[in-house]
This record gives sequence, structure tokens and C-alpha cells, in this order.
Amino acid sequence: MKLFDGLEAIVEEDVPMAPRTSFQIGGAAKYFITPRTVDELQQAVTRCRENDLAMYVLGKGSNLLVDDAGVKGAVIHLGQGEFADVTMTETGIRAGAGADMGRLVLRCVREGLSGMEGLTGIPGTVGGCVRMNAGGAFGDIGNIVENVVVMGLDAQPFTRFRTDLAFAYRTTNIASKFILGAEFRLGHDDPHRILKQVKQIWIYKKNTQPLNYRNAGCVFRNPRGLSAGALIDRAGLKGKRVGGAFVSDKHANFILADPGTKAADVLKLINVIREAVYKQAEVYLELELEVW
Repeated sequence: MKLFDGLEAIVEEDVPMAPRTSFQIGGAAKYFITPRTVDELQQAVTRCRENDLAMYVLGKGSNLLVDDAGVKGAVIHLGQGEFADVTMTETGIRAGAGADMGRLVLRCVREGLSGMEGLTGIPGTVGGCVRMNAGGAFGDIGNIVENVVVMGLDAQPFTRFRTDLAFAYRTTNIASKFILGAEFRLGHDDPHRILKQVKQIWIYKKNTQPLNYRNAGCVFRNPRGLSAGALIDRAGLKGKRVGGAFVSDKHANFILADPGTKAADVLKLINVIREAVYKQAEVYLELELEVW
């Protein structure tokens, strides 16, 4: 492992990616790097950059499809050490990029902090959720972001504040390769009242989304003023199958995967859906799912 001499404690070779995604699909990563500190991340990024090695940032893998052939470059997973830290602030909470969103919501409930409950049931980590402005009918994460610590390929961290950030539907103006952490401004409320709302949101999502089956969340972005799920449903595609991949009967914007499903099955089904929806409604669906 000449490329990463001195970093053997955080670098592995030929690591299967399927177990690290909610789809449980995909080949191996040539290098899998799990830095525990910003310094270790900086060293790894510098090595990759100096050797023209492509870098991919992994959170919880909940919005991701990895190709059957795997990833030729380095997958950098920010889920260990200080990247998973969560601390209280005077105005809310600060969390590392690798902090689990589900656990963070429950931590806020225990602390009597209100504002995060709208993200109940959204899988993933803080970094990924901020990057795509994760959310839904109950609110988006961008509404509560106070500041975000980011780092580019120059390996120099810096903070972007609320006044410099722009959040829109499933996107932000953060172009930096790495999100290291974020601070959230939250209010104070009775923990029992917050927990009641969390339970209500969870029940709603459990009844309307196939949460207990292997999937990567919503596959397509909602076109302006329209619902991707409704368009797919109207095209008669609920239950449509390609290999081990099929469209959910519960929510048509979810593609589900049987054990042994290939990434190629999912990609073919995506194309089938796009063609059918365009033919039926003359709308081209854009991916919300990230494909490596």
C-alpha cells in the first residue's frame, strides 16, 4: 500500500461496497478510507490528489447505487472519531458529518430541542443530508442550518455561515468536496410534545413508504409542481420489475431490490421508468439517487 504509507490504520483495499449501502448492491472500492480526525482526512486527500486518484465521499449509503464493477478510486467514509461527534451549543446542536440523522433526532427529543423532528425517518448522515438539503413534507434540513464546516481538495477547512448558504429543493450551493460538520439552530420545547410529533411523522412514513425493504429512498426528483411518484403510478409502473429490481406498490418513487439484485437491473428499470413517464406525460425525470 505504497500510496498510503503511514496511513495503514485507516486505509483498506478492495472493500465490498454492497454492505455499506442501503440497496446492498455494488462491487468493491479499490481503496476504502475511514479517517478519524481532520488531520487524517487532510493527509488522505493530499495523497489522493498527488496521485490523481478519484475520491468519493460516503456517509450512510442511503441515497446511493454503486456499479457492479465497483469503484476504481478511493471511497472516503466520514463516520468515525470526531466526524461522528455531537455537542450541545447555546443555540442548538453541533454535529459531525458522520453523525446518524435518526440518532440526532432522538438526541434532540431528549434535550428538549425542537426543529429537527421534521427529519424523522430520513436515513443518512448529517453531511449527506446537508449536501442534498434532505427533507420532505415536514420540512427540510436547510431551514435549521446555522453554519457548515467544509473542505475542498486543497485540504483546508473553513466555515460557511447561514448568510452565505443557499438551500433549495434537494440541493445547496455548497461546492466543496467535503462537508465536515454543521451547526443547527433549534428552539426549546417540552420533550414529550416533540416526541409525540416524531411518533406521528414516523407512523405516517411507515404507512406511505416501503421502509422495511432494501431501497435507496426516492429515486427521482419531483418535477416542479408535480410528484414523481404520482407520474410513475399514472404510467402504470407500480410492481414493474427488471431482474431483482422492482417499483414499490406502496410508493412508486421507490425502487426495491431483492437479494442478489444487480446495479444493472436498477439502472435498466430507471430507464424503463423514464421512457414510460415521458411517453405518458412528456416529463423527463431527473435522478435524486446518486450513482457511482
